[in-house]
Amino acid sequence: MNKNSIIGFALMGLVLIVFSIYNQPSQQELDAMRVQDSINQVNKEKAETERKVAEAARKAEALEAARNDTTALFHQALNGKNEKVVLKNKHLQLTLDTKGGVIKEAKVLGFKDRSGNSDVILFSGEDQQLNFLLAGKDVNIVTSDLFFMPTNVSDSTVTMTAQAANGGQLSINYSLGKDYLVNISLETKKLQGIFAPNYREIDVVWSEKCRQLEKGFAFENRYATLTYKEKDGSTDYLNEASEKIDEPIEERLDWVAFKNQFFSAVLMAKDDFAANSLLTSVPYEKPKKEEAEKQTVYLKQYEAKLKTAFDPTGARPTEFELFIGPNDFRLLQDIEEQSTQDKDLELQQLVYLGWPLFRIINRWFTLYVFDWLTSFGFNMGIVLILITLLLKAITYPLVKKTYLNSAKMRVLKPKLDEATKQYNKPEDQMMKQQAMMSLYAQYGVSPLSGCLPMLIQMPIWIAMFNFVPNAIQLRGESFLWINDLSTYDPIIEWNTNIWLIGDHLSLTCILFCVANILYSMMSMRQQRDQMVGQQAEQMKMMQWMMYLMPLMFFFMFNDYSAGLNFYYFISLFFSAAIMWVLRKTTNDEKLLAILEAKYKENKNKPQKMSGLAARLAAMQKEAEELRKKREGNKN
Repeated sequence: MNKNSIIGFALMGLVLIVFSIYNQPSQQELDAMRVQDSINQVNKEKAETERKVAEAARKAEALEAARNDTTALFHQALNGKNEKVVLKNKHLQLTLDTKGGVIKEAKVLGFKDRSGNSDVILFSGEDQQLNFLLAGKDVNIVTSDLFFMPTNVSDSTVTMTAQAANGGQLSINYSLGKDYLVNISLETKKLQGIFAPNYREIDVVWSEKCRQLEKGFAFENRYATLTYKEKDGSTDYLNEASEKIDEPIEERLDWVAFKNQFFSAVLMAKDDFAANSLLTSVPYEKPKKEEAEKQTVYLKQYEAKLKTAFDPTGARPTEFELFIGPNDFRLLQDIEEQSTQDKDLELQQLVYLGWPLFRIINRWFTLYVFDWLTSFGFNMGIVLILITLLLKAITYPLVKKTYLNSAKMRVLKPKLDEATKQYNKPEDQMMKQQAMMSLYAQYGVSPLSGCLPMLIQMPIWIAMFNFVPNAIQLRGESFLWINDLSTYDPIIEWNTNIWLIGDHLSLTCILFCVANILYSMMSMRQQRDQMVGQQAEQMKMMQWMMYLMPLMFFFMFNDYSAGLNFYYFISLFFSAAIMWVLRKTTNDEKLLAILEAKYKENKNKPQKMSGLAARLAAMQKEAEELRKKREGNKN
C-alpha cells in the first residue's frame, strides 16, 4: 500500500468520525427516544395481552358453541333446579339429585361414625360422581350436564328422565332392594338416529373421594383400596400406598369397588365392563390433628373410567347393580344371592382374609367359630378369648408332646456334656454334633421337634392378623378399658406426629409387647437348659434378637386395632401359662428313668435315624469327610 492510499483511508476515517459526531442526537433527543421505546414496549405488551384475551374469548366461545352443539338435543334439560329424592329402607338411605340424576349422598344406617353419630355417611355432595357419556354422530350426551325429571317416586324407586328436543328421552331407573343393593338401568327412547350404526358401548366415569370413617387414619388407609374383579378370574386391587393414575386393566371386569376398611361402594355391570378400563387411586396425606377435627378427612381419590354394553335402539337397557354397605362376609354372600346377574361375583373377597393358606384357615375355621360364638350374644372381647382358648385346646397335644421332648433334652444335658467333652476344639464340632445325634437316637429323642410349636402357631397368628382388622363385628364394640376393638386404644395422645410411633400410645400394644418379652424369656430359658457346649454361648447372642423383636412389634402394632393386639396378648398369656403348668407337672427324675430304659433297649440295636435328622447327620458326615480330605491334601 503506497503513501497516497494511506492518506486517503485516513481522510475517509476522519470524515466518518466528524460525521458521526455531527449527527449524534442531543440529550433531549435521547430522552425522547427512550420514552418512545417505553411506549412501544407498553403497546407491544398491551397488544400481546389483548391477543391472549381475544384468544381465550374465542376458545370460550368455541367451547360454548361445542356445548350448545353437544346439548342442543337436550336444551330443555340444560336448565332446571336441583331437587332431592330420597330412597330409604331400614339399612340404607340414598339421596338423589335431579342435576345429573345421580346419588349424591349415601347413609348407612345403624353404624356409628367416628364422631359418635348414629349413622355413617359414606359420601355426600361432590364426594362421589357417576357420569354416563353417550357419543353420537354429531351430538354427545353427558348426563352430568342435564337436569332430570323424577317420576314413579316411592321409598324404594324413582325414574329420572331427561327430555330431548325430538321427543326422545334418556331415563335412569333406580330401585332400592331390601337392604344394601340398588338396581340401576339406563335406557333411551327415540334417540337411535343420533348414534352411528355400530355404536354399542356407553362410557361410565365413576369417581369418589374416600372418606376417613374410622379413628386411625394410617390404619384405615391400609385397608382402603380400589378393588376389582376380573371376569372369570380373581379379585385384585391397586396398591393402597402408592399413586396409580389411569392404570389400565386389560381383562373384562365384573365389578369395581371403592372400598373403605369396613364399608364399600361396588358398581357391577350386567354385561361386564369392557377390557382396558382405566383405574385411579391417589392417597392423601394425613392432616394435622387440629385440622382433622374441623373438616372432613379423605383417605384417597378413586376414579374408574369404564365401558359397558349399550343398545341405541332402546330395546334393551344398560343395567347395573350398586352395592353400598358394610364389608360383612356373610352379608356379601347374601347380596350375591340377591343379585340378578347370573355369574359368580365373589363379593365376599372384599373382606380380605389373607394369602391362600391363611385364607383357608379363616374361611373354613375362624369364620365358622366366630359366627358360632357370636350367635350366643357374647361380647366381642369374650369371643376373642374363647377363640384363643379353642385354638390352644386344639394345639395342646402337639404342644405337650413338643414340650416333653424338650424336657427330655434338658434332663439328658449332663450325659451329653459328659459324652461329648472330648470334642472341645473348633475343628471337632462336626464330630460333636454327630455324637449328640447318635445319643439322641439311642435315647429316642428328636432334637428338631422344638420348632413344632412355632410352626403350628405361626399360620394361626398370621391368619388372625388378616381376620381381626377386617371383622366389622368388632367395630364400635367395647371391652374392659377398650372403647372400640377395631381401632387403637390410647392411654395417652399428643398433637405432634412422632416418627414410627405416631400421636399416641396404645395400651393393648404395650401389653402385647410385654407379654412377648416374658414369653421369650421363658422360651429361651427352656432352650438354654437343653443346650450343650458352644450352643449355650450361641444362645446368648440370639437372646438379644429375641428381646429386640417386641420392640419392633411395638412400632408396627401401635396404631393397629386393639382387638388384634388383645388377641396376641391373651394368646401369649395362655401359651406362657401352658408352658408353666407343663414345667411344674413334669417329673424330671421319672422322665430320666424312662429315657434310661429306652437307652438300654436301643443300646445293642443298630441306630436308625429318619427324616430331617438322618439328612442332617448325613450332611455332617459328608462335611467331616470333606474336611479331612482337604487337610490330607494340604499335608
